[in-house]
Amino acid sequence: VQLVESGGGLVQAGGSLRLSCTASGLPYDDYAIGWFRQAPGKAREGVSCLSWSDGSAYYLDSVKGQFTISRDSAKNTVYLQMNNLKPEDTAIYHCAARVRVPKNDGHWYCAHLINGYWSQGTQVTVSS
Repeated sequence: VQLVESGGGLVQAGGSLRLSCTASGLPYDDYAIGWFRQAPGKAREGVSCLSWSDGSAYYLDSVKGQFTISRDSAKNTVYLQMNNLKPEDTAIYHCAARVRVPKNDGHWYCAHLINGYWSQGTQVTVSS
C-alpha cells in the first residue's frame, strides 16, 4: 500500500491550501481515508476522513466549516481543502487509510485510521 501526499506549504493566516493523497495497493474498495495532524508539542489528532464505499465524511469539530474533504474516484485521490487557515492549523499533516473500518462501534470513525497505512507527511505552516 502506498499513500502519496502533496500540497502542503507556507501560507498567511486567512489563506487556503489543498492537500491531496493518492492511494494505491489497497486490497479492498471498502476503506476509510483521511488526515491526521501533529503540531509541535501536541498530540496527534484526526482531522477529517471519509468512507470510500459510500462517501460519508467526518470532521474534527474544530475544523467543521473550515476544511472540506472530497474525492476523485477515478484517480483514487482524496483532497482536503483548507480555508481560512489559522496559525493553530500549523502541523505536519499525514494521510492515512485503513480497510474495513467499522461504523457505529462507539468510536469516532476517523480514529480507526491510526492503525492503518500512513503517508510520509507534509508540513503546513500558517503565519500570522
